[in-house]
Amino acid sequence: MLLVLSEEQKAHLGCLPRLGGAAVGELGRLAVELLRRGAAPRACEAAARKLNVGVDTIQHGVEGLTYLLTESSKLMISEIDFQDSICVLGFSDELNKLLLQLYLDSRKEIRSILSELAPKLPSYHSLEWRLDVQLASRSLRQQIKPAVTIKLHLHQNEDQTAQVLQTDPSTLLHLIQQLEQALGEMKTNHCRRIVRNMK
Repeated sequence: MLLVLSEEQKAHLGCLPRLGGAAVGELGRLAVELLRRGAAPRACEAAARKLNVGVDTIQHGVEGLTYLLTESSKLMISEIDFQDSICVLGFSDELNKLLLQLYLDSRKEIRSILSELAPKLPSYHSLEWRLDVQLASRSLRQQIKPAVTIKLHLHQNEDQTAQVLQTDPSTLLHLIQQLEQALGEMKTNHCRRIVRNMK
């Protein structure tokens, strides 16, 4: 799978040939730091002074490398696909090899950083349910009023919570139909492609 770069990203990465090989390594380190700790303007200013270039050039280079490395790591692009993806930039073979090595060295760390940044959503643990039917009341001698009570046990960050829901059978049937439709949608090629790119 090839990574498609927009014109803006190509422009941000366009400063790399002017900076040289040592600077690319420094910008790669800053890109990983940006992912790990967030924006660090002082680090960019220090790198700009050290490399004797403008701060904007460093920031654009770091943003371009951050996008290139995160998207490549997210999609687990192979070495050949990575080289083909950066080939459109028109860099020298030496710079392409340097970017490939930077990608291979930081891929595992970037994937772990991205997995930590993912939201921690509650996960299913167990379910209890009960069907209650009211057959009569003081005012109505003959009536049938069913209700389904569901207790949903969830895990979130090693904490266990329970949610109690109550509904009538027709609403529950509608909910089941909607969930079955959603599961059917997940089997389409379009959804599979989206899910594969999210991992």
